[in-house]
Amino acid sequence: MTTEHKHDNPILVTGAAGAVGGIGRNLTEFLLARGHKVRALVRREDERADALRRLGAEVVEGDLTDLASMHRAIEGCRRIYFGMSVSPAYLEATVNTAAVTRHHGVEAFVNMSQMTVSQMSIRETTDSPQHKLHWLSEQALSWSGLPVVTVRPTVFLEGFFLQLAAPGVRASDELALPMGGGKTSPISAVDVARAVALILDDPAPHIGQIYDLTGPESADLDHYARVFSEALGRPIRYRDVPLPAWSESLRQARFPEHVVHHLSAMAELTRQGRYDRLTDTMRKTLAKHRRTCATS
Repeated sequence: MTTEHKHDNPILVTGAAGAVGGIGRNLTEFLLARGHKVRALVRREDERADALRRLGAEVVEGDLTDLASMHRAIEGCRRIYFGMSVSPAYLEATVNTAAVTRHHGVEAFVNMSQMTVSQMSIRETTDSPQHKLHWLSEQALSWSGLPVVTVRPTVFLEGFFLQLAAPGVRASDELALPMGGGKTSPISAVDVARAVALILDDPAPHIGQIYDLTGPESADLDHYARVFSEALGRPIRYRDVPLPAWSESLRQARFPEHVVHHLSAMAELTRQGRYDRLTDTMRKTLAKHRRTCATS
């Protein structure tokens, strides 16, 4: 079957097979459904790359920190989504991609950042090395002169609340996390991907904007334990666990030290109330998405 595309130039989606809440993979699917060509950048050829091809994407293997592979990925693209997993190489990858992007010329560069950056400055940082890399990356992109749109979601539902909490829920009916009585507003990576797809579909009105995205409610972990209880049909309780022991459990599970420091800092910031944030940006974006779909 021949697919009718809106534009001749593909949209580059980095991290298309990655595990950052599945944004890249979902974004690829949403853009293809909206009639765009998609060039999906993957780190390696595997079953996930094959799945992207079956969706209709052009798959390119490459490394965000490698100059030659980024030329291959970016050449011919007019719009780019940049997202990368938590990594010590995050700043290098951002600047490398931005430099090659500027060389080839684009009309939109959508950067996936983190909401904590909105609380940071030249004098204020956090204990997370990843947060600092995100802040520095945003500075570099602002200096680059590129047509950047920055998206800053809060904590992903698929991270703390599924990947990290699921073992405790399965084993002992507990949402065991070191967040104290702090509130948070998790957001689904699928919804974030929908918002990014809408931006990339018509990027001109969004250039230079920063979008802070949260879920629909900010609540404590007792609330989310009740949500788990309703969804699973059995009682789930929240148990506040000591942060040092939880961090050590991540190390025992073979999480890289950079990731352990990042997740531990996020948990501590939640305890301090720093993730008690709520915006209506996501609601407005999805409402616009629904209106667009209804008229297309």
